[in-house]
Amino acid sequence: MTTSTTTTGKTPEETPGAAREEISGAASPAGSAAGDPFTRDDLPAPPGATGTLLRSLLGAMRVRLAVAALLLLLQQAAAQAGPLFVAYAIDRGVPAFRDGDTGPLYAIGAGYLLCAVGSGVFQYVFVRAAARISQDVLLDLRGRIFRHAQALSVDFHERYTSGRLISRSTTDVESLRELLGEGLQELIGVVLAFVCIGGMLLYLDTGIGGLAVLSFVPLYLLVRLYQRRAATVFGRRSTAIAAVIVKFAETMNGIRPVRAFRRERANDAEFRTLNARHERTNGDALLEMARYVAGSRLVANAAIAAMVLWGAYRVADGTLALGVLAAAALYLRRLYEPIDRMGMFLNSYQSAVASLKKIAGLLAQTPSVPEPAEPRPLPARSGELPGREAHFEGVSFSYRTGGEVLPRFDLRIPAGQTVAVVGSTGAGKSTLAKLLARFYDPSAGRVLLDGVDLRELDTPELRRGVVMVTQEAFLFSGTVAENIAIGRPDASRTDIERAAKAIGAHDFISGLPEGYDTDVRKRGGRISAGQRQLVAFARALLADPAVLILDEATSSLDVPGERAVQRAMDTVLRGRTAVVIAHRLSTVEIADRVLVMEHGRIVEDGAPAELIAGTGRFAGLHRAWRDSLA
Repeated sequence: MTTSTTTTGKTPEETPGAAREEISGAASPAGSAAGDPFTRDDLPAPPGATGTLLRSLLGAMRVRLAVAALLLLLQQAAAQAGPLFVAYAIDRGVPAFRDGDTGPLYAIGAGYLLCAVGSGVFQYVFVRAAARISQDVLLDLRGRIFRHAQALSVDFHERYTSGRLISRSTTDVESLRELLGEGLQELIGVVLAFVCIGGMLLYLDTGIGGLAVLSFVPLYLLVRLYQRRAATVFGRRSTAIAAVIVKFAETMNGIRPVRAFRRERANDAEFRTLNARHERTNGDALLEMARYVAGSRLVANAAIAAMVLWGAYRVADGTLALGVLAAAALYLRRLYEPIDRMGMFLNSYQSAVASLKKIAGLLAQTPSVPEPAEPRPLPARSGELPGREAHFEGVSFSYRTGGEVLPRFDLRIPAGQTVAVVGSTGAGKSTLAKLLARFYDPSAGRVLLDGVDLRELDTPELRRGVVMVTQEAFLFSGTVAENIAIGRPDASRTDIERAAKAIGAHDFISGLPEGYDTDVRKRGGRISAGQRQLVAFARALLADPAVLILDEATSSLDVPGERAVQRAMDTVLRGRTAVVIAHRLSTVEIADRVLVMEHGRIVEDGAPAELIAGTGRFAGLHRAWRDSLA
């Protein structure tokens, strides 16, 4: 039989659903273009996305924020009333006491004590309220990152590393925690202190108050200079931290090949380089902070010295009361005391802004395989067969950067047919399977399931109809039974065991220390690769899909294990539509039909016996395989 593929000279349109690189093949040279944001740590955030994200996080807490601001205002009012009582005590209470009237002095003392207690109480209530607000914001943000990362398409995760996602949800969220938990309190407290103290100084003496207000100008200029210089530094620091996390996660996840190929020293050298860059960027941030603190203290100390000297001169010539000068000196100390705390806030602020931009950039990513606006259900299955017809209609697929993987072709797989797809590495076999599973969308054309475009099916409907078992049988932490039931969480233990028996996994599961309740631990590390694959097959069988895709799914099994699985396949695949991708030609024996792919094209299409009897590509592969077994 000749191929059913038709190829045209048209260039496929590039769409967001296209992936840069086929997992089973080599990446196109164009796939590493310098302009691709996935080659950098940052994902560009659209203009205004950072502010929009912050407003959405805080929008539901307007009332709580207003109450917290009122509490802080009351705390500042109580705290800043103290020097006024000192002034009244010196200028009125002490003279009255000398005259034998103790009432004013006692009243001033009681007022001072009341303000001190009130300040502490308001501070306590504010800290509790602010802590709850910040924790709720961070809880919301972490949840958004996790949900959004799960919703993004497979091609996004193939290009944006898990280490960077971890950095977004840990290091960057932690930067926001420091800002919300302590930084905003410092900012609001400093601003209120400046306003209250400036007003008090102007009330006590216009001259001293005016000079204090004028001293804000050089302090403001210092703040602006620090912000401009620190924005770049903290952006680099956040990127450097993420690079360290990515390298660490990558090395630990690949610890077996690291040991097998003696990569410890090379990894250590690379990690030292990344860690040194992190150290340099962190040092740059501390240096900017030191410059700001030194400059602000210089301005503050000079302003205090000038105003106290001028005030002392005026007390000496009788134009300023001593109590007013004492209160002004206390206020001036309080006015400039928060300068260092303002620097700490700016430190947290710049770090948080850099982190928020990265998070906003991540949350701004849209799935390249979007949910349909008006989903359609699959039609009711016709006949007794559980399978459905799959149809690739005028389909082509290209990399995001334009490298073509699958030229235009048509392919129809009748319901209940098992199709084996063979070919060399990089021929496009896995891409074809991923289009059928809708991990990607085609650049042109449609992929239909019983006549319904996959783009019109919502995710639950699609995943009920199509299940894919990959070469890497990923198991989650938990019991064997829980891993088998992932596709059907409501399955009974009887159903789970029935699926395991059908695939030939029941005996080894029963032999585990706790049987089906044995915890497989991280990524299934407690059981062998072949056993993990059998669990994955049982999982797929229990999900009862209409279309089953096996992408190199038997590659990790030894010969006896593969034969056991092949015997079970008659039961597993009976009546289902199946696409089986394999390098081992022994797997092809279960197929009704074979597709041979080369360079993205289907070059042969026919029954296994028909192709073996011919003189084409598959016949040569089959003879070479038979010779290797001799």
